[in-house]
Amino acid sequence: MQHDCSFLEDLELVDDQLSFAETRRETHAADWGAEQQGRAVLPDAVVWPESTADVSAVLAAATDRDVPVTPYAAGTGLEGNAVPAHGGISLDLTRMDAVVDYRPEDFQIDVGPGIIGDDVDDHVARDGLFFPPLPSSGDISTIGGMIATDASGMQTVKYGEVADWVLGLEAVLADGTVIETGTRAAKTSSGYNLTDLLIGSEGTLAVVTEATLELAGRPAQIRGGRAVFETLEDATSAIAEAIRTEVDVARIELLDALSTRMTNEYLDTGLPDAPTVFLEFHANHGIDEEIALCRTIFEEHDVVRFETSADRGEMADLWEARREIAFAVDTYDPDLVPLHPGDVTVPISAYPEIVRETKRISKDHDILTPCYGHAGDGNLHYSVLVDPDDPDSVERGELVYRTVVERALELGGTVTGEHGIGEGKREFLEAEHGGGAVDAMRSIKHALDPTDTLNPGKIFPETLEGNRVRGPDAVADAGRDGDQ
Repeated sequence: MQHDCSFLEDLELVDDQLSFAETRRETHAADWGAEQQGRAVLPDAVVWPESTADVSAVLAAATDRDVPVTPYAAGTGLEGNAVPAHGGISLDLTRMDAVVDYRPEDFQIDVGPGIIGDDVDDHVARDGLFFPPLPSSGDISTIGGMIATDASGMQTVKYGEVADWVLGLEAVLADGTVIETGTRAAKTSSGYNLTDLLIGSEGTLAVVTEATLELAGRPAQIRGGRAVFETLEDATSAIAEAIRTEVDVARIELLDALSTRMTNEYLDTGLPDAPTVFLEFHANHGIDEEIALCRTIFEEHDVVRFETSADRGEMADLWEARREIAFAVDTYDPDLVPLHPGDVTVPISAYPEIVRETKRISKDHDILTPCYGHAGDGNLHYSVLVDPDDPDSVERGELVYRTVVERALELGGTVTGEHGIGEGKREFLEAEHGGGAVDAMRSIKHALDPTDTLNPGKIFPETLEGNRVRGPDAVADAGRDGDQ
């Protein structure tokens, strides 16, 4: 559906803040995940706000004219979160990338939503600080995008996810109202926790224009390691026991034998084609004891090789294999493409089972499925590889993908550990949360955005067919239709 966005020319925007050019609109038609799936919707206009006032003006004018607005940043999302499903305006926040204020004495920094994650770390490094929950894509993704999906990464097992490190937000509602949430204080019990409500809402409730982040001191001791196992069962069982034993590990990542082989071919790493666990330990003292405890547990699960290093260059080489796995999977076989980005998370006791089940289900349907991910917090990434020109291959792949998601829910897990719902996981929302909880989510959406201006087509199951939910009666009807 096309929308008349000519009213944007009447706002106080300079020429390079607004574009109707097709080439500009094409670059905002998809994020990384949607691009892989060939899902793209051109917005009718692209706006680059440079201030909270710009965001407020655009949203107020768009809401008055029934024009949808989809927040956009680096486009690194994997579930179509930033795709303008109903056209309208793509609101590109990458120019709002400043460090607004920095208070190292309080371990706090205020930043714009467009700042790249690694730039935050670079800014505070001179004071021995860092932002612990950065995902592995922190060098290319923005803080605003991380907040939108409540991102997490390799260090979640020790430090938690992004939500645990956001103290407050400045955000703009659909009607242009600017609100501030949270506090700089260490704790508060004052009113509704709007900060946590907005985190993970994928731009459907408000547009974040500034974030107050908490920082941490860099650990005095850092040691990286790698462990090789003969079987995948040994590797996953060792990981689960290490976490249950509360080994103080900052990162614990898994690559199955297939993933390792793919990485070898992509990077020529020389790793054995065997299940491999990547480790990193952070401590201010006593790091050798934690490593020794982890080694003992791994040896009880028949580890073939266990090695660690404190050399930064060696650690960088060690982690390259894990960081590049997504690209290795994409280039492994020119005839196969990833169907969907698997992102389930289960309780740590169920981690060996979800990995085992994923490999079994894939084998039963003759589908190549590399498994890897943030094993320490029970997060499994799996790539279902299919021949896009073979309908039977695609059908079997869809069945594998869906069955793994359903199995994760049966094990007490979630359909998405860090990528968000977006477009790709909408159909599973009610299966995870139940109809009553999803109706409550719809009510919150309608209360804050009654015109469905902000990122329509995301999160809720009824938007699978591209319906734009409007008004309380439409929300209720859509909910009933979604239950059928």
